[in-house]
Amino acid sequence: MEPSEKEKAALISGIESDARTEEQEIIRQAENQAVEKRKYAEKKIESVLEDARKEAQEQAEAAKKKIFSGLKLELKRRSMRIQDSIMQEIKNRAEQKINSVISETSYREVLINWITEAAIGLDTESAQINASEKERTLINERLISETEEKIKTKTGRKITLRLADAVALKRQGVVVTASDGRTAYNNQVKTRIQRKEREIRMLIYEKLFAEN
Repeated sequence: MEPSEKEKAALISGIESDARTEEQEIIRQAENQAVEKRKYAEKKIESVLEDARKEAQEQAEAAKKKIFSGLKLELKRRSMRIQDSIMQEIKNRAEQKINSVISETSYREVLINWITEAAIGLDTESAQINASEKERTLINERLISETEEKIKTKTGRKITLRLADAVALKRQGVVVTASDGRTAYNNQVKTRIQRKEREIRMLIYEKLFAEN
């Protein structure tokens, strides 16, 4: 027996109601999923942005450190160049000053002191003295005798000295060589200044570059 028109209408109405309910549920679920996806996307975007900010900050810090490191290195290089320039100027002036007093009477005592220091440093019984051409003219028997006496007074030992039969030195100062030729003591002006270079450089640094 076929259903009546009324029954058919009720059945259709029930199906339509269920369909609308299911449709609303699907829409609700879709909206909830959309909200969740939006929240996830927002969190993801924020996380990416935060990572980007951190990376940018780290890169900025690294770049700043690199710049500061480069500046410190350049300042150190410039400081060293300035120190070297001052050091060279001091050495040049010292050599010029000492060279200018060769003709003065007091220079004899300078030679005696240099020869004495060199001879004592050699620790030998006899030695030969060489010097620049101008200085060789000052190293006579009297100066040698005075030097030997000064060495004896200082050490209690007798050291025999004589002027070397050699070509005069090109630079100012003296070189005392043991008679056997095995050892020598260089007391030329340039060498003496080089021995004091570290002390002079430290003084320059302390006066001009050290932090107060």
